[in-house]
Amino acid sequence: MADSLRNSPHFLAKAPPLAQQVALVTGANSGMGLATTRALLEAGYRVAATDLATAHVAQELGVFGERLACFTMDVSDHARVDAACSQVEAHFGRVDVCVNNAGFLQYANCEQTTPELWHKTLRVNLDGVFYVSQRLAPGMKARGFGRIVNVSSFGAKTGGLSPLPAYAASKGGVTSLTFSFAREYAAFGVTCNAIAPTFVKTQMLTDQVSAERQAELREKIPVGRFCELEEFAHTVLFLAHPMSGFITGEVLDLNGGLQFD
Repeated sequence: MADSLRNSPHFLAKAPPLAQQVALVTGANSGMGLATTRALLEAGYRVAATDLATAHVAQELGVFGERLACFTMDVSDHARVDAACSQVEAHFGRVDVCVNNAGFLQYANCEQTTPELWHKTLRVNLDGVFYVSQRLAPGMKARGFGRIVNVSSFGAKTGGLSPLPAYAASKGGVTSLTFSFAREYAAFGVTCNAIAPTFVKTQMLTDQVSAERQAELREKIPVGRFCELEEFAHTVLFLAHPMSGFITGEVLDLNGGLQFD
């Protein structure tokens, strides 16, 4: 056991040093997932980057060598989640941190939301969080340490600044799942928290929201800008850290002071 751990407070006794910890990130090939994967690697974690395709993250972060491994995962498919998690465990031996970042957003109001869009949004955004967390939480429990960080949304609390019923409902479900997992696993050294960002500077935002609408949205945010990818990733690092063990069942707003009115 490393001296730093041997001399740590008793509540950290089962937390491996960061260099030995393994973090799994879903939706890691771009945007917030890619930024989070980079931040975790820079902090010293070994990282399993998962997504439907992983060529981009592998190319961008290949400099980290064997501390990064990429795996194909479709979070909406229970069997594929199980298979991918088994591959990660076979490669790294464990998963200590789970970042449920994979998400799907298509702008559609109530009348524009088809049954197909509704179900796809729920499968990716809600079912995926449950499938991955359900698969990994028992191992964390058995080892006496784990961190689950879910990505919810400002829209989960407010419905969003634009009418997005499928997305808002899916992220509301993520918030409820966060509370449930937190309560179930708190006694075993496993925390579960969520981040509720408003607008993060991603390609998803720039591709689907006009420049004029982006300007209108920025005016509503007191800090006058959107969240940077690095700021989002920093928040993940905070909740994933062993010293954040007294925080669980929380939804951390990342909104630049934006309030619903």
